[in-house]
Amino acid sequence: MPEKQKKKQLIKDFKKDDIISDIFVVKFKKPVEPYKNGFKFELRLGDSSKEIMYKYWGPSDEAKVKFLYDSIKSDDVVLVQGRVNEWNNQLEISANDHNIIQVLSSEEYEAGDFVRQGSKPVGVMFQDLMGYIESVKDKDLRKILDYFFNDGDFAKRFKDSPAAMYIHHGWVGGLLEHTLSVVRLCMDIFKIHDSMDRDLLVTGAILHDIGKIEEFTVTTSIKVSTKGMLLGHVTIGVEMLTRAMDKLETPEPLRFKIIHMIMTHMGDYGSNKAPSFPEALTIFHADQLDAKVLQMSELKENAQTEDDYFYHKEFGNVYLR
Repeated sequence: MPEKQKKKQLIKDFKKDDIISDIFVVKFKKPVEPYKNGFKFELRLGDSSKEIMYKYWGPSDEAKVKFLYDSIKSDDVVLVQGRVNEWNNQLEISANDHNIIQVLSSEEYEAGDFVRQGSKPVGVMFQDLMGYIESVKDKDLRKILDYFFNDGDFAKRFKDSPAAMYIHHGWVGGLLEHTLSVVRLCMDIFKIHDSMDRDLLVTGAILHDIGKIEEFTVTTSIKVSTKGMLLGHVTIGVEMLTRAMDKLETPEPLRFKIIHMIMTHMGDYGSNKAPSFPEALTIFHADQLDAKVLQMSELKENAQTEDDYFYHKEFGNVYLR
């Protein structure tokens, strides 16, 4: 078995003029095109911390450059040599035909080097989530939750799944972390508006994103599955719940309420109906709040400017001080 290559430095720690000889996953490719001294191509490379553009400045032998380009596929892991340059205020790796770029076999790297891992302990979070499940007293709602979370395969997939590719909780364990946050936000709102059905609220909050276990695949990258691309996690989640409730003979209108909470939690981002009762409305706003606060926090953390604020197309001016 070949010796495994180890990551030496994360992209987030790169500095201008660093000399790079390290491994990355290929996110996507840009085609070969001519430049004044020959032919070039670009790759988007990533690791568990960030992504960066790689520019290969090749010789005038177009066939040689195309052969190299064609040998590299999206999701390949490559050993790359080059120098960190800065272009349009963004760091990039620049290389030429004297620098190595080599595709590695799956035995030559650790897949975990390329997929972001959450900072919170999965075991503790899952135990906390199970505590909320155990607090549900309604027998029909509890049957649904037990149907999913007492299934070892489902539980493992739920704990391993991201909640997104990039926008929020885009890491292993992200779905669990986001779900637990939504449940906790809903419980805080329930302390003020305690006329709501607590068991229904907890159940909807826990189940609102279960379709994401089939929406995303995780290898050396987080990617949207074919099913996820064509159907989306709302439709997938409704399908999963409908099958479960058919088996459990969940009574109406409870089953319609549960489906409604799943269908309406995305608002303008993917729902075809607005929330029609307080528990569904609470889940919608808790989901949005958790995602957007995290997104803005990460924008602040990763901002590369000395200014007091920068503009973001969704949030407008984001204040950094």
